[in-house]
Amino acid sequence: MLKPLNEAHCRAAIATGEFGTELLSAAPAVAIVMTQTWCPQWVWMRRYLDRLPEAPGRVIYFIEYDREAFFEDFMSFKEQVFGNHEIPYVRYYRNGAFYREGNYIDESGFLRLLG
Repeated sequence: MLKPLNEAHCRAAIATGEFGTELLSAAPAVAIVMTQTWCPQWVWMRRYLDRLPEAPGRVIYFIEYDREAFFEDFMSFKEQVFGNHEIPYVRYYRNGAFYREGNYIDESGFLRLLG
């Protein structure tokens, strides 16, 4: 169910201030999780995200940006442009438009916000 973001996706977001329409319009409900591998809340969240079955109408992307060569650039972008210093940081989109944002959330809450 989880789909990784690549460097091109992340660099485009840094350049434009938002993720590209190819991601945001991939399904009626899209979530993008930005995190770092060492975060215990991400480990818990990843467990339930990995178990979620594929479902029409929703896509979940993620980036563990501490593993990337563009770590510093992306972290600065997330904190300065999106204004979020916590991880995991989740942005929810509906029909290609930003809907909500948040941080760690349990499975039922995540599914409710994802739609």
